[in-house]
Amino acid sequence: MPTPTRSLSLLALAGALYACGAAHAGDHAHWEYKGHAGATHWAELDKAFETCKLGSEQSPIDIRAAKKSGELPAIGFGYTAGDAEVVNNGHTIQVNLPAGGMVKLASGDYKLLQFHFHTPSEEKVNGHAYPLVAHMVHKNDAGELAVVGVLFREGKENAALAKVFAAMPKEEGGKAALDGGFDPAALLPKTQTYWSFKGSLTTPPCSEGVKWQVLQTPVELSKAQLATFRKLYPMNARPVQPLNGRIVLTAGG
Repeated sequence: MPTPTRSLSLLALAGALYACGAAHAGDHAHWEYKGHAGATHWAELDKAFETCKLGSEQSPIDIRAAKKSGELPAIGFGYTAGDAEVVNNGHTIQVNLPAGGMVKLASGDYKLLQFHFHTPSEEKVNGHAYPLVAHMVHKNDAGELAVVGVLFREGKENAALAKVFAAMPKEEGGKAALDGGFDPAALLPKTQTYWSFKGSLTTPPCSEGVKWQVLQTPVELSKAQLATFRKLYPMNARPVQPLNGRIVLTAGG
């Protein structure tokens, strides 16, 4: 159970994530995915980013040898359609959802704040990365964060993504209201079995205490859609991090 101080810091961080799409506050160091400010150097850029190196439960991970658990409940998705704002935050494309609904997890209810994309997928499955992943970011009343990962493979055009990608601002800091709003449930696969593990934010400051659920069944997007996203962000994925004894759970007997 997080300490009160930790819960408050996560609450503040969740607010920052929702408001501006960045996992760092205004005066923190600039970071990137490659080069001198890339992922291997994040902890050196700012004292507030030290957890990126010192943390023991960092995300993303390579999902292997998941342990079956008969006590892992199905995720209770209660997403709702509503207003949506598409933001280019300088690291990804993010969709803010002021009334996107919630999920029910074993640890309780979490409100959906936003989702954003990484290419290739930050999570790997038995060493394999998918072309794209959407991270659905949630917060509970205690300020704790939970993320649901939706993996994408190349295939047919994805109607839900078409609406989002058509509205993507090309300039950093750009924002666009999504005409007609958005239904986040449209991103989910029909089969919602998932892997569960303890982790962190995958961007600075890499705060831990985040509950991760990665859906095992990928959904499809077209080659053209993937190319459209990669014109803005050719690569925005943090490398996988050591498990350090963590156990990955999956539903089973």
